[in-house]
Amino acid sequence: MDLIQTVLSFLVALLILVSIHEFGHFYVARLCGVKVHRFSIGFGKVLWSCRDKHGTEFALAALPLGGYVKMLDEREGAVPVEERHLAFNTKSVWQRIAIVAAGPAANFVLAIALFWVLLLQGQRDLIPLIDTVAPGSIAAQAGLEKGQEIVAVDGELTPTWQALNKALLNRLGETGTIRFKVAYPDSHFQYESDAQLVDWLRDSIDPDPIKGLGIGLQLPKIPAIAGEVVAGGVAEKAGLKAGDKIIQVDDLVIEDWRTWVEYVRKHPGDSLQVSVEREGQVLPFTLTPEASEEGGQRIGRIGIAVQAYEMPEEMIRSYSYSFGGAFLAGINKTWETSGFVLLSVKKLILGEISTKNLSGPITIAKVAGSSAESGLRSFIGFVALLSVFLAVFNLLPIPVLDGGHLFYYFIEVIKGKPVSDRVQMLGYQVGLFLVISLSVLALYNDIMRL
Repeated sequence: MDLIQTVLSFLVALLILVSIHEFGHFYVARLCGVKVHRFSIGFGKVLWSCRDKHGTEFALAALPLGGYVKMLDEREGAVPVEERHLAFNTKSVWQRIAIVAAGPAANFVLAIALFWVLLLQGQRDLIPLIDTVAPGSIAAQAGLEKGQEIVAVDGELTPTWQALNKALLNRLGETGTIRFKVAYPDSHFQYESDAQLVDWLRDSIDPDPIKGLGIGLQLPKIPAIAGEVVAGGVAEKAGLKAGDKIIQVDDLVIEDWRTWVEYVRKHPGDSLQVSVEREGQVLPFTLTPEASEEGGQRIGRIGIAVQAYEMPEEMIRSYSYSFGGAFLAGINKTWETSGFVLLSVKKLILGEISTKNLSGPITIAKVAGSSAESGLRSFIGFVALLSVFLAVFNLLPIPVLDGGHLFYYFIEVIKGKPVSDRVQMLGYQVGLFLVISLSVLALYNDIMRL
């Protein structure tokens, strides 16, 4: 069932993103007077199709991993003289630029709209309060202390866990000074301090920037009560059920869910003696966490999820937006996410972050499935982020991508004549090699994560 949900969630997300992207190309092509032969979602054998009054075929194809808009073009075959004015290649360079740019633009518009919908409902996230500081860590070097709230990093405000993570992710792989602004919850005074980064987390796989600082953030004491037990998992086979409260494992008294999870993760393959409270009775169980790889480390898993728990309000920071305010915030979030994607590309090229962090369709599908499982709001947020990633990636100046075509067209604007067919074909071959190489590397990383 989990596999089916993962695949369906991935296909739904892909269908939405590809449809919007290709519709952008299609709509502006029509506005510019270009004849469109086919609007296809997917590649390969056509499973279903229909035609409109303009003769355009709308098709669903067998391989749902993309799509395309096939336009009338003299470069792809003979065009009747009476239809030459409808061909893509006969349009002005600015019209061609508009048609090509419309795909990524449509993805940006989709992201803004989805973020807008989400932000209209407000935001809630944990306040970044320091719980622990590891000796000798970057946080210790900066003099950060338990109980402080991290107010800003390098001048960027960090009112929530999410904001703190984003600010720290911008520094991955870097060498230099990082500046913190902190405050105590019961004080109006704020303090600034510095620490030095040296190739920070450069070789890490799936880096955890907060852990990389050497700090632990305050979490509420969530009761160690099972909310869901995965069918066929270690916990179910041992006899645990939803509603069970874990009170002790080996000689350790379990005070909260976090303590329980950390103990299980540290004991892959070990036999654990667990005491559980069920309907007023204490029952003993023996279970052995299965070993799993995460971030290059071997951890234990048993297939159990925590019971839903309401976070205490004093640890939550809430935001609400007006109708217009949510729209502006949606634009800002799309802009910031685009900047982060470009920064990540730069860091990959410069070797500041490991290429092992590249993800392919398997990882994207898994994230799609888990976000859908978390609820509609989470899935909408995932689609919005993926829409930004798709738009930015397509705008990279790599031939075969929209950005590569735009690069050629802007050269045409400057020179006053098109780039030669020979140069375009050479660029296409290089671009195709780059895209295929990145795809293979991303897929390899996916398989290694499995």
